[in-house]
Amino acid sequence: MDPTQAREYAEKAMPQVIDDLRTLVGHSSIAFPGFPEGPMKAIAEELLGMFRRAGVEGVRLLDLGDDAYPAVFAEIPGPEGSPVVTMYAHYDVQPAAESQGWSTDPWTLTQKEDGRLYGRGAADDKSGVVAHIATLAAFNGKPPVTVRLVVEGEEETGSHIEAYVEEHAEDFRSDVFVVADSGNQRVGAPALTTGLRGDVTVTVKIRTIESAVHSGLFGGAAPDALVAMIQLLGSMYDETGATVIEGLDSYEWPDGEDIDEAGFRESAGVLDGVELTGSGHLASRMWSRPAATVIGIDAPPVAGASNVVIPEATARVSVRIVPGSDPKAQLEAIEKHLRAHAPRGVQMEISDLKLFGAWKAPEGGPVTQLAEQCMSDAFGAECTTHGSGGSIPLVQTFLDTSPGSEAILWGAEDEEKARIHGPDESVDPKEIEDLVVAQILLLSRLGEKKA
Repeated sequence: MDPTQAREYAEKAMPQVIDDLRTLVGHSSIAFPGFPEGPMKAIAEELLGMFRRAGVEGVRLLDLGDDAYPAVFAEIPGPEGSPVVTMYAHYDVQPAAESQGWSTDPWTLTQKEDGRLYGRGAADDKSGVVAHIATLAAFNGKPPVTVRLVVEGEEETGSHIEAYVEEHAEDFRSDVFVVADSGNQRVGAPALTTGLRGDVTVTVKIRTIESAVHSGLFGGAAPDALVAMIQLLGSMYDETGATVIEGLDSYEWPDGEDIDEAGFRESAGVLDGVELTGSGHLASRMWSRPAATVIGIDAPPVAGASNVVIPEATARVSVRIVPGSDPKAQLEAIEKHLRAHAPRGVQMEISDLKLFGAWKAPEGGPVTQLAEQCMSDAFGAECTTHGSGGSIPLVQTFLDTSPGSEAILWGAEDEEKARIHGPDESVDPKEIEDLVVAQILLLSRLGEKKA
């Protein structure tokens, strides 16, 4: 298809796309432990029907193990000698607790006066799922390339699919991986994501005394574990709040599009008068410098607090590592820092390690350049590149199966207003339409090449 044909198709397809999105948002497909399995099973079956309607006859559920939710999988043969393209998205979502402060029902797709569609997963990542459905429907089951479809159900929780792909590498070998789980900085401003930060997460436990003792009788000399923990965690930051763990990789994001500070403050909900952390270009702070976050801490709650010196404290620390870095080397640096900065000989235990790899697109990749042109043609504006502070571990796993392949990361989750993972998550329907056009163009143009 040429750009005119792709646009005509996408415009006509949008009512069905929105209807599909409404159906998917209606399923509270939360894969976290403790949430009901019913919605996850229901949405998986729903997706089989949607892809079959789009002409994907061989679509099926891929069993990833007894304790895992299945992935939707299909292989659609293309013309002999054509490239192999894997199209990825995920159907699971983050929880949407009432305490988040939603203004609409998170499980009902709601269009507001601003034209955006609100609901949990409307952007992350059910917009990517419906974009894939519409893209494949454009070819009525006969795409110009061989397509492998992968729509998983555990991206938000710690997936089983990475291990499955590693064990069944031949089933996923591809020339191109199209990952629709990202988005532009702003609506209507096309951009490819060319870097993902990885994540290293550890649990740190500190012990100082055998048991709690009276703070009046012993305070001032008996070492308090919570105070020691506060001092240890504080050592990870400088006076601006920037992460300063020795040995972590860091670099400046290449010249190009920066992040608008006013838009960032609004999107992040930064309160008036509160300064941002770090210094320098926001793009570097968000995409190519490490960022440590204390995501949990075990300590006595204020309610019921008593006058004692605390014997033990535990914290969960997540460190986003920069694109292209080695997770194991970054973990070693984090452990070394924590042990070196443990105050006054406290007993320390580091456990429950989790590593998610970082990814950086190769410069000058031919498919990346082609994708940039497809985005420019679809959005009617020059396509730029940007990074993402988030992690999608499966990207590097995919690439490891197929040396020399390229990954294309894009999507409808604009970073300015989508508010993924937060209250009032939303998507601009025009972003989905333009993404569908870009994907149709990419498959069509790849089909003109021979593998």
